[in-house]
Amino acid sequence: MRQLREDVMAGGRPRAFDVDQALDRALDVFWRHGYEGAGISQLTSAMGINPPSLYNTFGNKQELFRQVLDRYADGPAIYMKEAFAEPSARKVVERLLHGGADATTRPDCPPGCLTLQGGLAASPAGEKAVSELAGRRAAGETALRTRVEAARDEGELPAGSDPADLARFFATVFQGLAVQAAGGASREELHRVVDLAMKVWPTGD
Repeated sequence: MRQLREDVMAGGRPRAFDVDQALDRALDVFWRHGYEGAGISQLTSAMGINPPSLYNTFGNKQELFRQVLDRYADGPAIYMKEAFAEPSARKVVERLLHGGADATTRPDCPPGCLTLQGGLAASPAGEKAVSELAGRRAAGETALRTRVEAARDEGELPAGSDPADLARFFATVFQGLAVQAAGGASREELHRVVDLAMKVWPTGD
């Protein structure tokens, strides 16, 4: 939904700005520079607003980052939610990993993944952002483990399969794709990694 807010330009003249567009621009800054590397002046310049408007509209840098993460989840990373609609756990994982290979190598976005690059390390002032990202990654792994547990209980997986180990393995592969993409790996190379990783899926043979 498009939202318009007012920003006060130099000279006191108000102007309308598009909140969604401003969030998209902030997303790009955080994605490229991480939470720590994205300064307020850099953010406001990219967003086309002044610092008071940032604080009045988004709260503060931490809250802006949280809103950017939500927008990221509903935009470039929407494939993650869509993957969980697949009818089998194997299809969920396969779509999630192939979707990650595509999303982290999009030509219209920075390489890699915002939830990894956004805050792997930060000063004490950025610890909340690092914790927010870690929590979101952990929630994703928990959701995957829950889906794999259901698959085991429904007979899709051999009875001796360990859902926690499988979820941790595929979460590690998933995050590794983003690291490789940020390092310059091609989309085709990442899809080959996914194909190899899927050979780990238990078959019961």
